[in-house]
Amino acid sequence: MAKVISIVNQKGGVGKTTSAVNLTAALGQREKRVLLIDIDPQGNSTSGYGINKRKIEKSSYDVLLGESALAEASVSTAFENVTVVPSNMNLAGAEIEIIEMPERERLLKNAITAVRGDYDYIFLDCPPSLGLITLNALTASDTFLVPIQCEYYALEGLSQLMSTVRKIKMKYNRLIELEAVLLTMYDGRLKLTQQVVEEVKKFFPGKVYGTVIPRSVRLSEAPSYGEPIQYYDARSKGAQAYNSLADEFLRKQII
Repeated sequence: MAKVISIVNQKGGVGKTTSAVNLTAALGQREKRVLLIDIDPQGNSTSGYGINKRKIEKSSYDVLLGESALAEASVSTAFENVTVVPSNMNLAGAEIEIIEMPERERLLKNAITAVRGDYDYIFLDCPPSLGLITLNALTASDTFLVPIQCEYYALEGLSQLMSTVRKIKMKYNRLIELEAVLLTMYDGRLKLTQQVVEEVKKFFPGKVYGTVIPRSVRLSEAPSYGEPIQYYDARSKGAQAYNSLADEFLRKQII
């Protein structure tokens, strides 16, 4: 039975999609069966896996609206053990379309139930907002992973995210827990980076990954080639960081 994990932060540009693509690829290389559901209308996880958004027949939009089963919308990738449910701009209007649907917050959870036995891990790449789509993701998830960039405004808005999760826990999903916090865009030469790390660890005691993701040109380049970093440049610092993250992630599943 798959563990379902949302990758979420309502603040954009924090490395959320980069982490979704490269962590799932690293887990796939470790012989884990992984499903990545792209529920961001920008569809960056989709293109990050080399899927042409213009040629998608079924997407997460169709799944949310109940017009397609999750298995029908799933696309096998060229990368080891990773399947993707793609997204495109059709999803941008989905929140308006589902707002009056019965059990609107459980649409994704109901869809995922049918495929949980087919995977080891199911990841949800959420949009940078706390709207109905993210609510669906968190209602469907066992845990949520929060990428935070090592910059001045790192913790801005996180209290709002945690408040939203508490409400979801009370009303829709009492079992959801924080998986961990992932520090991205790390530059150990900067004093500010060290200050942010200390602040984040105070805010999330015992819940911050030891692995950090460095600033990396190769990480930035890989999506334009439609490849996770492990396939684009396996020797790069970015690939090494996400491989280390995958190992740390798997160790924590055993504890």
